[in-house]
Amino acid sequence: QLNLVESGGGLVQPGGSLRLSCAAPRAITSVFNAHTMAWYRQVPGKERELVAQIGDVRDTRYADFVKVRFAITRNNSREVVYLQMNSLKPEETGVYYCNAVGQRGESWGQGTQVTVTS
Repeated sequence: QLNLVESGGGLVQPGGSLRLSCAAPRAITSVFNAHTMAWYRQVPGKERELVAQIGDVRDTRYADFVKVRFAITRNNSREVVYLQMNSLKPEETGVYYCNAVGQRGESWGQGTQVTVTS
């Protein structure tokens, strides 16, 4: 399992952008590389949902509601995964979580708050 630390959340106006980061500071590079990484979010009144996922060979998958607007990338040498979010909407306000799935199980970060408001 990985220790995951998210950052980059904050307050942004509708139509604005944020870049979230998820670091695994104690991970060995080869172990991090072997994990499928993902971002989930939980908005008020809804269950946690998948936003974007990136595999160990950088294959990506996106929820329909974020296609084109969001981009997930990873820097394996730095053990970091990013989520670039553009054209944010007020209804996307919530807590965004980093997730890692590997051979030894699943890990979650503590979450970072994203607030989209004018």
